[in-house]
Amino acid sequence: MSDVPARENTTAYKAIDLDPHFTRVVRYFRPSDYVAWGAVTASGPAFVLGFERINPTYTGPAGVASMLRYATLLGACAGFMFAYQRSSLRFWGWTENQREYEKDLREMRQRVREGKPLYGAPSQPEYAQQASSWHSKFAALKFAAYPWFNFANHNQHGVDTSRYYEDTDSSK
Repeated sequence: MSDVPARENTTAYKAIDLDPHFTRVVRYFRPSDYVAWGAVTASGPAFVLGFERINPTYTGPAGVASMLRYATLLGACAGFMFAYQRSSLRFWGWTENQREYEKDLREMRQRVREGKPLYGAPSQPEYAQQASSWHSKFAALKFAAYPWFNFANHNQHGVDTSRYYEDTDSSK
């Protein structure tokens, strides 16, 4: 099987990582991502209450409370995926990401100085790492079809890592 070359990623901002690990995406949430998460979460119960007012179900307080719980849970899941997608867009360089880019440089250069692998130690065979990358790269765009996150450590991230080795004591 031949390797297919990665598509050239040309964006207005510097790409940090085209397949970031789940924990990195969550750690790089901005306060505005948490606000967006909260707003989407609150919109679920707000819609239920609004529609209950327009067209009552006459289920009583217990029925409405049950609907509110489900709407809150669904809203929280949707809000998390929305915040995750916003953070992923910054990793890919599709939206403004200067703060994340600088944080990434600091973290990765520290890993180089400590002699640690940039993206964590892989625990899978090479082919499994590639397959994981194929399936999870840009997966945040597909949340409407299925939620898919990158939980695997691999080295197929689609960016030039030489910037992490500049201004460090280690060489590549």
